Amino acid sequence: MTAIVSREKLAKARVLVVGDAMLDRYWFGAVERISPEAPVPIVRVDREEERLGGAANVALNVKVLGAQATLLTVVGDDEPGRKLRRLLERQGVATVLGEDPQLYTIVKLRVIGRSQQLIRVDFENLPDHEVLAGMLSRYEQALPVHDAVLFSDYGKGGLTHIPRMIELANAAKKPVLIDPKGHDYSRYEGATVITPNRAELAQVIGGWSGEAQLHERAQALRRQHGVAGLLLTRSEEGMSLFDDAGHVQVPAQAREVFDVTGAGDTVIATLAAMLASGLSLRDAMPIANRAGGIVVGKFGTAAVSYEELFE
Repeated sequence: MTAIVSREKLAKARVLVVGDAMLDRYWFGAVERISPEAPVPIVRVDREEERLGGAANVALNVKVLGAQATLLTVVGDDEPGRKLRRLLERQGVATVLGEDPQLYTIVKLRVIGRSQQLIRVDFENLPDHEVLAGMLSRYEQALPVHDAVLFSDYGKGGLTHIPRMIELANAAKKPVLIDPKGHDYSRYEGATVITPNRAELAQVIGGWSGEAQLHERAQALRRQHGVAGLLLTRSEEGMSLFDDAGHVQVPAQAREVFDVTGAGDTVIATLAAMLASGLSLRDAMPIANRAGGIVVGKFGTAAVSYEELFE
């Protein structure tokens, strides 16, 4: 029996999302011919759409679910940065925003023709300095009024200071959730839960030849870094949670997979909202799994409402 969190309880839960925010742009159009210049389709763009991406999408997912979200991030002093601010404001996501004139706000542009993504173009620069270092004091101020901290690491340079931030969250007795990047998990030491997908985990522990080897390596990695739980998202195989009590798996819930963009954002956002509401990791996992199953049936970076989740 899956636990249910009341709407009232969820409305009081506060999640602090820290990480790399980005702007998702979509250009939709008709494809009627191939270019004479190269063997590529010509897309006649007839509609443009902009959505919150990266850590901003994670914060939006928390908010749409019915909990309170605060996004702590740094944006550039540019047009996409201003657009991000407006979108966050419109969606009711509270923000603690730093501005860095040397930073390009990350934009992911997707060109869609015939309901298919034809190309994705990324606009970004890797900062030559620690972007969030100047935000540490603002992070410390925000901590006490939140019930959980979620680090959305996209490997864009925004989370170099993560060990200190985890330390502060642990000292404040707040659950720490991490959507990881890269192969160095020592920087996530002391986290409550890390949520890699199969490819991300294989980067760290290598490929596995069977369940027994996966269990052994996942538990060893978790213990090595003092992480309470490792939640592996396994697409069509559902999810596996490795913790001190052992291992538990839930089957996939997707009815029809339309688009996996942002599904990991929805899973960890739901998990954070549930932990912030007082649920245990084992009780929160099937709810997060259900949210992931719903969101892959939607197009683009999307979110799941309380009604959809607990209908």
